[in-house]
Amino acid sequence: MENLILIGMPASGKSTVGVVLAKTLGKTFLDLDLLIQEREGDLLQNLIDRQGMVRFLEMEEQAILSINESNAVIATGGSVIYSHSGMEYLSKIGKIIYLELSFQSIDRRLHNIHTRGIAMGQGETLKDLYEKRVPLYEKYADFTINGEDLNVEEVIERIIETIGQ
Repeated sequence: MENLILIGMPASGKSTVGVVLAKTLGKTFLDLDLLIQEREGDLLQNLIDRQGMVRFLEMEEQAILSINESNAVIATGGSVIYSHSGMEYLSKIGKIIYLELSFQSIDRRLHNIHTRGIAMGQGETLKDLYEKRVPLYEKYADFTINGEDLNVEEVIERIIETIGQ
C-alpha cells in the first residue's frame, strides 16, 4: 500500500488529520516536522531563528529525501513545497493530498505564528505566505480536500472517498 502525504498551510490540520487517518487506514504515521526536530535536536522555531530560513529549508529537504516509509500517512511542514526535488520524491513514494482552507480559516486557527516554526521571510505576513504557497500546493497535489467547515472526522471521510480506500 502506498503512502498518503498531507500538504497544506500551517494550521490546516495535517498532523491532526494525519494521526487519525493513519489509525483509520491501519497505516503508520510520520510527522516531518517532528522528524526534523529529532534529527536536529532543537525546536523548529529555534532552528529557523538560529540558522536562518535557507538552512532550515535545506534541513527540511534532507529530511524529505531520507523518508523510507511505505504504507504510511506522512504529515509535512507547510514549507515542503519550496523544494522541487523533495516534492518530486514525495510524488514517487505516494499520493499527495492538499488540505485546503481559506485564508480566513488559517488566520483564525493560527495563534502561535511566531513560535510555531513557520518558514517566513523577513517582514512577510501570513497573507503573503498564503498567497505565495497556495499555487504551489495546488501544483503538487494529486488530490485537494477542502476542509472548510469540516471537523477532523469529516475531512478523513472525504479523503477516503476521494482516494478510494
